[in-house]
Amino acid sequence: MKLHDLARSGNCYKVRLFAALANIPLETVAVDFLHGAHARPPLSDLNPLGQLPILEDGARVVRDSQAILVYLAGVHGGLAWWPAYPQGQADIVQWLSFASNDIQHSLCAARLVRQFGATLDMAAAQEKSAIVLAVLEQHLESHDWLAIGRPSIADCAVYPYVVLAPEGDVDLAPYPHIARWIDRIQALPGYLRQP
Repeated sequence: MKLHDLARSGNCYKVRLFAALANIPLETVAVDFLHGAHARPPLSDLNPLGQLPILEDGARVVRDSQAILVYLAGVHGGLAWWPAYPQGQADIVQWLSFASNDIQHSLCAARLVRQFGATLDMAAAQEKSAIVLAVLEQHLESHDWLAIGRPSIADCAVYPYVVLAPEGDVDLAPYPHIARWIDRIQALPGYLRQP
């Protein structure tokens, strides 16, 4: 399997992290994002949206980090990461949606402004970050993991931009339950640190 990858991307990192935790071999192919390789063939043929990551598994192409997590867990990761029962799947999908919407427009947006000079509303991103982190903190006050009572792709989807929050000038110090959850993830066998 081949992952078209950008090392500093939190969305790419969540796929690499899950693959490492689930012991799924991936060939990572660095994409020259600065020179627009993601926006022209052959990559634009694989994802016309010009976004990363992109997974190639034989003839199958999967784009979007959340979709890739579901695919890898379902095909290669076993039921430990993506359960066979609908309630467990629904619990996980809620957090995948949280990652692709709430986190994307808060923690991720703040990081994009500070680290990459994106022209986004920094004040709005940081304000929303506080709301997002409060929701996460409240959940983790009574749960060790985000869904199904054990590590899952939900944790892999949410973790990257949370742990990278300080790169967007978002302070994690007020959130002790999030800190303990971060420690639990980093203690998992196969844990892969963001470069």
